[in-house]
Amino acid sequence: MLYANLRDCKGQPVAIRCTGGRIAEIGPDLAGPPDVDGGGRLLMPAFVEPHVHLDKTLYGEPWMGATAGPALRDYIDNERRILAAQTTPIAVRAGRLLERMLAYGTIAVRSHIDVAPDIGLRHVEAMLALRQAWIDRIDLQFVAFPQTGLLCRPGTAGLMREALRMGVETVGGLDPAGIDGDPEGQLRLIFGMAEDFGAGLDIHLHDKGELGAWQIERIADYTQGAGLQGRVMISHAYCLGMIPDWQLERIGRRLADLRISLMTSAPAETPIPPVQSLTEMGVTVCCGSDGIRDSWSPVGNGDMLERAFFVAYKYDWGRDNEFALALDCATSHAARAIGLQDHGLAPGCRADFLMVDAETPGDAVCRRPLARHVVRAGQIVAEDGRLV
Repeated sequence: MLYANLRDCKGQPVAIRCTGGRIAEIGPDLAGPPDVDGGGRLLMPAFVEPHVHLDKTLYGEPWMGATAGPALRDYIDNERRILAAQTTPIAVRAGRLLERMLAYGTIAVRSHIDVAPDIGLRHVEAMLALRQAWIDRIDLQFVAFPQTGLLCRPGTAGLMREALRMGVETVGGLDPAGIDGDPEGQLRLIFGMAEDFGAGLDIHLHDKGELGAWQIERIADYTQGAGLQGRVMISHAYCLGMIPDWQLERIGRRLADLRISLMTSAPAETPIPPVQSLTEMGVTVCCGSDGIRDSWSPVGNGDMLERAFFVAYKYDWGRDNEFALALDCATSHAARAIGLQDHGLAPGCRADFLMVDAETPGDAVCRRPLARHVVRAGQIVAEDGRLV
């Protein structure tokens, strides 16, 4: 399959040949008649969603504004009440959202799945079945996530271990200090679990300022001690946007050395890790949606191009190289953060890409046109926001 009459991120002509679901060739002059005329569209790598909570989405359900707050625990308790009353199955709600995400150009997703004594493994069972149903359309990775706490909720650790035995790939953590009140205890437990199962880790860290920064340094210590370089992600990490430059430099260099990645949803109300500075230090920083149309907030639509815009808007970016970095956060950086080895626009990579009606990456981020063709494994799977 030859896709021709496209433009690369620098505006130069490019074509791409796909064979067996992989990119065989990419360049300005590929021989042979094209199977698809790209119409001069912008060629972009497909999106990767590195952080979402599919099991908790209310996507497609009647409108519900935010009703909780102000504390994190208030949000957690409110969520439990709302989900307990929900009658639409997880597979239906999450499936609706996956359809939207694929139509917008996302071909791989890492989703956290709640594991807790009050729900047992019901969410895990539903999400594993969903993965099987979607196996030919979207790649799904899962994180066993202790949303209501780990050490403070007896029985949760055992359920997380069972989730890993069932096929969940990644161990989750949540505010070792702020939620469990025992940072060393939680980190010992989850890193030990990761070692036992050969799993990676993805730790939600909302704790701010010096408390959060200290926990990041301890996560780095545990990562080094467990030999888990390249398999740990810290999600949110608001504290990195609150500390002095000298401290950020020290922590950032260590994160880069240990290949610990960072995820930000670019929220409006709080500082976030300085994406550009950390990227220049060698840290993999990606962006993710977090909750989409759930009890925490009705915001979100599954479009990673919009999420890249949120990153650029948060920092008041306007230069071409800044928009390119925002897109990287939703594509190549996100792929690297969740361990995808064959993502990108190069021979040998899986043929997952977008053809977008935009002049440049900056134009794509600022306008977020719906006019885009989504190619997965060499075949067009969506056109202009609709699955084909």
